[in-house]
Amino acid sequence: QVHLVESGGGLVEAGGSLRLSCAEAGGRFRTYAMGWFRQAPGKEREFVAAATWTGHSQYYGDAVRGRFTITADDANLTIYLQMNDLKPEGTAVYYCNADALSSPAGAWGQGTQVTVTS
Repeated sequence: QVHLVESGGGLVEAGGSLRLSCAEAGGRFRTYAMGWFRQAPGKEREFVAAATWTGHSQYYGDAVRGRFTITADDANLTIYLQMNDLKPEGTAVYYCNADALSSPAGAWGQGTQVTVTS
């Protein structure tokens, strides 16, 4: 069973940066791509970014392209999301997903809160 461990959320002012990480705790489960989604209050969950384990291709949602960078650490089955120039509309719970480019998506992490103040 996949167990994802997320960290790195918090409170930041607009224009600031945060880095999220997500690790597959067992270190054994590997899909095509891991990634991040986010859900703001009253809104649907939206795709943020994903990275493939093979070739490290990166995919981004339109709202974050150019400001966020996703990277994958093969050895530790961990992905990182560097979030720069954060905006108040980025306030949401960010969820890691083990199979982010599949439909339906794979297993979810518990979520980490990101709050961006103006």
